[in-house]
Amino acid sequence: MLKKLSDFLAGLPMTIVAGAFLLLDLVPHLTGSLGSVPFLPFDPAWITVFISGIPLLYLAVWRIVHNPGMSKISSALLISIAMFAAIAIGDLFAAGEVAFIMAIGALLEDATVRRAQKGLEQLIRLAPAKGRRILNGKEELIPTEEIHRGDVLRILPGEAFPVDGIILCGETSVDQSIVTGESLPVDKGEGDEVFCGTVNRFGSVDISATKVGEDSSLQKLIRLVQEAENRQAPMQRIADRCASWLVPVSLLTAVIAYLATQNIVTAVTILVVVCPCALVLATPTAVMAAIGQATKHGVIIKSGEALEKMGKADTIAFDKTGTLTYGRLDVSDVISVDPSVSEENLLFLAACAESRSEHPLGKAITAFACKRGLKPVSPDAFRMEAGKGIAATVQNHRLLCGNEKFLSQNGVLSGPSVRTALEKLQAQGKAAVLVAKDQTCIGVIALSDVLRPQAKEMVSRLSGMHTRTVLLTGDHKKAADYFAGQAGISEVRAELLPEEKVTNIETLRREGRRVCMIGDGVNDAPALKSADVSIAMGSMGSDIAIDAADIALMSDDLSAIPYLKRLSDATVATIRASITLSMCINAAAVVLSFMEVLTPTTGALVHNAGSCFVVLMAALLYDRKFE
Repeated sequence: MLKKLSDFLAGLPMTIVAGAFLLLDLVPHLTGSLGSVPFLPFDPAWITVFISGIPLLYLAVWRIVHNPGMSKISSALLISIAMFAAIAIGDLFAAGEVAFIMAIGALLEDATVRRAQKGLEQLIRLAPAKGRRILNGKEELIPTEEIHRGDVLRILPGEAFPVDGIILCGETSVDQSIVTGESLPVDKGEGDEVFCGTVNRFGSVDISATKVGEDSSLQKLIRLVQEAENRQAPMQRIADRCASWLVPVSLLTAVIAYLATQNIVTAVTILVVVCPCALVLATPTAVMAAIGQATKHGVIIKSGEALEKMGKADTIAFDKTGTLTYGRLDVSDVISVDPSVSEENLLFLAACAESRSEHPLGKAITAFACKRGLKPVSPDAFRMEAGKGIAATVQNHRLLCGNEKFLSQNGVLSGPSVRTALEKLQAQGKAAVLVAKDQTCIGVIALSDVLRPQAKEMVSRLSGMHTRTVLLTGDHKKAADYFAGQAGISEVRAELLPEEKVTNIETLRREGRRVCMIGDGVNDAPALKSADVSIAMGSMGSDIAIDAADIALMSDDLSAIPYLKRLSDATVATIRASITLSMCINAAAVVLSFMEVLTPTTGALVHNAGSCFVVLMAALLYDRKFE
């Protein structure tokens, strides 16, 4: 009951009412005609004290009862004491003012720390509900909970693997981006490992279950997100961090003032001016202004804590696929090794052969040819071997497109020039499709993910801000090294599973680094949650990554990262300056109170002026230019 009343009174509508009555009480103080407002039978400040004071008192008592140790002493307790002291000497305006300023600070902070924490349910839904078990030569569809280690399961094209396992027979290509973040489907054959939740793209395969239930890779991913979420402590107000020493110091100062002056009004005035209202406002007002500016630039910041931590981050870790790169395949090289076949003709023949293919590599080749103005014709005959390549007949020519092993199995040998080209492409982390015409290898078409054009400048600007950059990716080492070199990132950690990304982030944190993680995929969620602060690529990223992250880039523009770092740095600097200013004003007010220059009412007005300065400094953040 008390909680509901407190929440109701602490809401925005009632706080506005409290402010209106406080303003009504301020008029006679300013005009010098002290006394009750003519049309009210009581002092209007009582309304403010009731509306803003009850939630304050409830919070102070709740923390005394439930918080451990020194955290029982909070800024709410100090302000409650000041409020009651002001009421005791009959200065209701001072009592209402300190309670009202505290209520405003609480509303502003609540508005900045409201975070969207969804997505875990979506992650859980990725786990298949059923699996196809082979028992005594017969197929039976059973719930995944009934699958045991060693069971033989059949996975058809388009189905997700219900558990981790080893392929017993069959060949296919597996989309395992949700686990490793790899943009390319991975060819798998007998003896290869597959992960729960990854998708079988082509051939039917039989697997032996190795990790089931809670031991599967996807369930482990879910647990990592849950555990990382639990490790995230809620943001504490700076005033509360100081309260353990501020409360006893202020009470001691008030007692000393009373003993020195024998004036209870002086003691109460000190309690009023020492109240950390400006301190309470410093963080949420600066954060709100910064969040407002960031929103104009397509950056969604979910909490004030995230902005503060971004300003203190000195290491930024990037995922590769979908973050530094677009996460889509594109033809990067067309290499003809036959003098009689031009690069354009090589691309045309490959596009014709692949025009009926469902493989991402084949689709990318066909799309690239169309973009170049070529018009592929449909093959007269078409055959695909999952995980290897395709054979087609185009304009009476037999064409083969696939890997070196596939061509060799079909009697086509690759010469030294082809092997040299393949070695160079593999060093760059590119996927290569060999093209053969009438039993002769005529060239190689390479495909690669595409580096975002802003990546290199972004890394350079971060380096200029003395920020360390690290690449954490599930991709192969060669691909990771190639793209890191293109972007200017010198530190690369590749072939990482989600839990290994988390381990790397925790290692960086143990080194004393404050880590920001930037990613886009489901596999990045645990790492995003484990970092001090995290950023998701919002436009192309998964919902789970966006929900796991503290900040989202809605335009996927990497140039926003240096902007965000500068904005966060400025926000932290503004908060520190505001805190320093409020402390100086409080110190000056204490001295003036000792000299009996200030009364509780005038002290409250000076105290209010400090709060206004803090709000003004924060407001200047909103329109500041950050190049």
